[in-house]
This record gives sequence, structure tokens and C-alpha cells, in this order.
Amino acid sequence: MRWIYLSLIILFALATLIFALQNLEVVTVSFLRFEVRAPLALLVIVVYLLGAATGGSLLALLRRSYAGSRRSVMGSA
Repeated sequence: MRWIYLSLIILFALATLIFALQNLEVVTVSFLRFEVRAPLALLVIVVYLLGAATGGSLLALLRRSYAGSRRSVMGSA
């Protein structure tokens, strides 16, 4: 099973490398008054990492809130 995971990680890394090499053109992204000019691959990676960080934080917050509400319901019953 470890070899399957390792193979998947290697395939994902290769696909990411191919994507980065094929998307080197510089693009402009505007948000409100801010403009960023950077390679498309870099912007996609940054947005992905920001999404993973915020999504993980939100999931952890929801789990903690759910666990806390279950404890308070169980304690009062």
C-alpha cells in the first residue's frame, strides 16, 4: 500500500511540474485596488495554499464547535 501512495505522490508532483512549466506566462490579477503580476502557475499555487489553509482552519473550528456543543448537551442531560 505504501508503494501506491508513493506512486500517487510522484504522479501528482510530476503533473504539478508539467503544469508549472506550461504556464510560465505572466498574468495580471486585480482585486479591489491591488494588482499583482506574476506567472500563472505561481498564482494558482498560492491560491491553492491559501484555500487549503483557510479550509483546514474552518474545518478545525467547526469540529471544535461541534465537540463543545456535544459536551455541553451531554453534561446538562
